[in-house]
Amino acid sequence: MSLRRPLLLALATVLWLGGCATRAPSGSDIGAPDVAQPGDGREIERGMASWYGEQFQGRRTASGERFDMNAFTAAHKTLPFGTRVRVRHATSGKEVVVRINDRGPFTKGRVIDLSRAAAASIGLIQTGVGPVVVLRD
Repeated sequence: MSLRRPLLLALATVLWLGGCATRAPSGSDIGAPDVAQPGDGREIERGMASWYGEQFQGRRTASGERFDMNAFTAAHKTLPFGTRVRVRHATSGKEVVVRINDRGPFTKGRVIDLSRAAAASIGLIQTGVGPVVVLRD
């Protein structure tokens, strides 16, 4: 009977310390991909992306700089020039970070126009258009 009280005290201490030790592991703690969920504040919009390249090479963009199809840039209807966004191909999961330097796209249903280099990095060149998620970077 003399060991019962110290054992109960030790068990209570271990349970108490274990209960307030740390938080539960999240998806990124256990190696799961960092996936933006709708409404988590990172997603800007979803829709179709297209790309533009050679025919606009060297022309002035809406921001005033010259278009470079080999730079990682994009056109968006409303985001401020200079904004960096992450564009994720909704099917393949490939991502690219681009800087907004132009206005567009002006085709219904499209949410962003990528430079040729940006489109190539997420596998959009062959199809010309594809589903994407635009995220805050």
